[in-house]
Amino acid sequence: MLLQVLGTAAGGGIPQWNCACPGCSGARAHPHWRRRHASLAVQAGEDHWYLVNATPDIGDQIEARPGLQPGPGLRQTPVAGLVLTDAELDHTLGIARLREADSLQVLATAPVRQALLDRLHLGAVLGPYTSVSWRELPPRGAEPLDGGGGGGGGGGGASAVQISAIPVSGKRPRYAADAPDDDAWVIALRLYEPASGASAVYAPALAAWPDRLQQAAAEADVVIVDGTFWDDEEPRRTGISTRTATGMGHLPIDGPGGTAELLAPLAARCLYTHLNNTNPLVDPAAPEHKRLARLGIEVAQDGMVIEL
Repeated sequence: MLLQVLGTAAGGGIPQWNCACPGCSGARAHPHWRRRHASLAVQAGEDHWYLVNATPDIGDQIEARPGLQPGPGLRQTPVAGLVLTDAELDHTLGIARLREADSLQVLATAPVRQALLDRLHLGAVLGPYTSVSWRELPPRGAEPLDGGGGGGGGGGGASAVQISAIPVSGKRPRYAADAPDDDAWVIALRLYEPASGASAVYAPALAAWPDRLQQAAAEADVVIVDGTFWDDEEPRRTGISTRTATGMGHLPIDGPGGTAELLAPLAARCLYTHLNNTNPLVDPAAPEHKRLARLGIEVAQDGMVIEL
């Protein structure tokens, strides 16, 4: 299984265009601090990739990875489709950016699909430009990531990877705040390669840590999870919100009930993604990195390649 980390920042990216916090100011002064919005590319077959979440940076993320760039045909692309973990804007705005595709395949749970079609009207907006096909990610069971379709000319064939959706939260985006409750609004993904037995868990947004996620993480070779905030008080302490991290739908890294204590006992390689610009981990020299290293936990970096 081959994974490429396309981005590791929470909404707004690092730096955020209208923010002068220490993290954003540091990223402007030190380009190696910069992070694009959190996204992952998964190889489903030879020259056949799926992008997990469609961020506002999607065009630059594709261009930054030679394996995702088009060719040799004029409009031949290895990008076969998208997988969405939720309906938040920072994970879906990039769908419109792909309107030049001959066709576009999107995998999402039922509430996420309905929000994008009924609230953001993506079907009506994209219809004049490209053909969008939707595949539902059921909240139970596994299915091939790649059914052989494509997003504009990539290779086909049987998928080398199976995908499972693990519901983790009923947190809805603000534009769908009055939509029906459903625990599949936010999911974690389990990616499994039958040929090697390798598995990975990707969960960039976590408001809870359910038993199914714990089981998948315990069996995985690599676990990449939500590292939006270092501790629960960070949003209030930094002045970006009147709510705590958990109140904003993100389990903190540190503190009682934090995800660090859940990741530390795992045999898997564990990494954090989706860092907010207020998170001290934005600074590569922050002492919090050493605290995580002592627990055997890493912070994912843009451009990382993970081969299982």
